[in-house]
Amino acid sequence: MPLSIQTEKLHKHFGDNIAVNQLDLEIEAGTFFCFLGPNGAGKTTTIKMLTGLLHASSGTARLGGFDIHTHPVEAKRLLGYVPDHPFLYDKLTGHEFMRFVAGLYGMTEKDYQERCAMLLELFEVAHVADQLIEDYSHGMRQKLSFASCFLHNPSIMIVDEPWVGLDPKNIRFVKNFLKERCREDGLTVFMSTHTLAIAEEVADLIGIINQGSLAALGTVADIKALHSRPGSLEDIFLEITRETEAAVS
Repeated sequence: MPLSIQTEKLHKHFGDNIAVNQLDLEIEAGTFFCFLGPNGAGKTTTIKMLTGLLHASSGTARLGGFDIHTHPVEAKRLLGYVPDHPFLYDKLTGHEFMRFVAGLYGMTEKDYQERCAMLLELFEVAHVADQLIEDYSHGMRQKLSFASCFLHNPSIMIVDEPWVGLDPKNIRFVKNFLKERCREDGLTVFMSTHTLAIAEEVADLIGIINQGSLAALGTVADIKALHSRPGSLEDIFLEITRETEAAVS
């Protein structure tokens, strides 16, 4: 399978603080990748470099073979991004925001019409699509953000803690929707989450980052096999991050 996301010695520092340290990742197309780590471990900094919101101090990040720094337009055409707290324009309606996003990607009117209505229904925001976004709950904002990200049919989705504000029904829907798109359409998902039970359920590949460095990489079975005693992913995660912190200190 071709590589969908690749980083080589990706590094970011802020003054003397190293946020991400020489990160190497190779994620094949169609993979559901879960990126785990404690608060402040470097997850969001990594995501911001992958999406072009931050420039790396050194190293490279490629989406679909395109360097996000040297070929940002080509890379971002492949990308959908849902942050933990999506920024939406409060004085637009849901429909107006969807049309705005379609314009950013140069979608034809025909493609926009075909996909917009379907996605608004799918993510259950069609009934509020003519209301101002300032009146949306956080959950509604999150669902509109997902709907808008799928307008241009991306081949890579990067999502940062997507469950914030979603109720259990919508968490299940989003989780299953992303997993199905991986299996059926070859979508690559790069998801940062603290919800380890969901990561254990959906991930094809897991990376654990701690204090800016990659502490473990592999399938759920691979990660669990790193330690002799059986346990849940949560148990192993806590043990790995504790050991990494102890080794550094």
